[in-house]
Amino acid sequence: MNLLSSASVFSFYTLISRVLGYIRDILIAVFLGASVYADAFFVAFRIPNTFRRLFAEGTFNAAFIPSFTSEKVKGKKIAKRFADDVLTLLIIILFFIVLLAEIFTPYLVYLIAPGFYDDQEKFNLAIGFTRITFPFLLFVSLSSFFSGILNSNNKFAAAAAAPIILNVILILSILFSHNTNLSYAQNLSYGVTLSGIIQLVFLIFITKKYYKPSIRLIKKISKQIKFFLKKLLPSIFSSGITQINILIGTIIASFEASAVSYLYYADRIYQINLAIAGIAVGTVSLPVLAKAIKLKNLLKISKVQNKSIELSLLFSIPACMGLVLASEEIINALFGYGSFSEENIIMTSKALKYFGYGVPAFALIKVLSNFFFARDNTKTPFYLSLFVVLLNVIISLSFFKEIGFVIIPIATSLSTWVGVIGYLFLLKKKNFLIWESLTFKNITKIIFSAILMSAILYFSLAFFAESLQYTDKFKSIYLLFIVSSVATIYLITCYLLGVLKTKNYKTN
Repeated sequence: MNLLSSASVFSFYTLISRVLGYIRDILIAVFLGASVYADAFFVAFRIPNTFRRLFAEGTFNAAFIPSFTSEKVKGKKIAKRFADDVLTLLIIILFFIVLLAEIFTPYLVYLIAPGFYDDQEKFNLAIGFTRITFPFLLFVSLSSFFSGILNSNNKFAAAAAAPIILNVILILSILFSHNTNLSYAQNLSYGVTLSGIIQLVFLIFITKKYYKPSIRLIKKISKQIKFFLKKLLPSIFSSGITQINILIGTIIASFEASAVSYLYYADRIYQINLAIAGIAVGTVSLPVLAKAIKLKNLLKISKVQNKSIELSLLFSIPACMGLVLASEEIINALFGYGSFSEENIIMTSKALKYFGYGVPAFALIKVLSNFFFARDNTKTPFYLSLFVVLLNVIISLSFFKEIGFVIIPIATSLSTWVGVIGYLFLLKKKNFLIWESLTFKNITKIIFSAILMSAILYFSLAFFAESLQYTDKFKSIYLLFIVSSVATIYLITCYLLGVLKTKNYKTN
């Protein structure tokens, strides 16, 4: 297996999904802007979408893949029985979660966006939209189970491509609403749940070569299932630390007008890189790392871990510098149309800039937590993640009145960097990570390449400043040209320095 090749496949389909997501968000920005309807939909979408990220973007796999890999070593029938039991329990648990959420939606919305309560129109809209979108949680969580089956067989394309369905359906919902003069936000809400159903059917069809699901009547929960369930909640919390921090940010931001929308649009941009640098690398490295640990192959364990860190930084460091330098130009070029005003751009770009500082940390924390998950250790990441969340909440609440919503991305980035330092300290203490000298050399080369790229980006933005203004019709084309050019220069520099070579990332 080759980490770079597998991560590239995963990243390719993820990038398509994110580009479609960007088109979707442009349409939402044009037709809804930062309005009451936009805020209400984003909160309604945030709740099931947060669970989607918690389950689908590697967090469910963090508990499932090591356990499933252990069962596969014992035999195919044993692994099949284990998977069937997990699927049956998931259906039962998720059904009751969705049922309770539908009954107690007003309380759920109040919990997620307490600032909406003073505006009854916005609060009631959020309740209605949430009731429509929440069944998405059931379907997308089951989809993550089938993705886990595929990933454990080193098949990453279909699982990465599945979220494309969500964005296609939502784009069609907006276009349908525009042509029929129906409610944009309401149709988007229906589109969310419909996409979850289609996504699940798609993954069941793709997975049938490796696993044919059977719903079993569980008379007694086995030791293996108990062990898996014991790991699941801590792994969801710890591996989904970034998403939990964002959810907390949404709760706090609900007390400031339009802040939820500003954070949502900023989140959409940096999540593109997080999907490549953190989720993709973490997803493709976990199965091979878990297997190497089961077989006690120390050389392979060390190589997979070092290369995972290196690959994560290869993608995230240039993204960090790019977002910090060009946050306003990016938001302006991507969302500066229709109802999205210049003030909206300035406020959203502030959030993006401070999220940008945390991008390498967001990516690394996904990768580093896997070093514990692959060893069936979910307690350590859980306690560390709990500390990170508490730190984020303390910083956000302490300075929110003084600074406003901008403290949320600052606190999220700062607390996540503290988490990364904590992971590195604990990994060294437990001797779970042995650094290779080549890793430090390659990280230095990556930083040098990123600094060179940043210098060129800085002068390019100054040179094309007039063409990147709010009123320019072709600002997106100019930005795309600049980003493509500096990214190409960065990749060529990395290749010439010997960092970006496929043979370097072979795990065999």
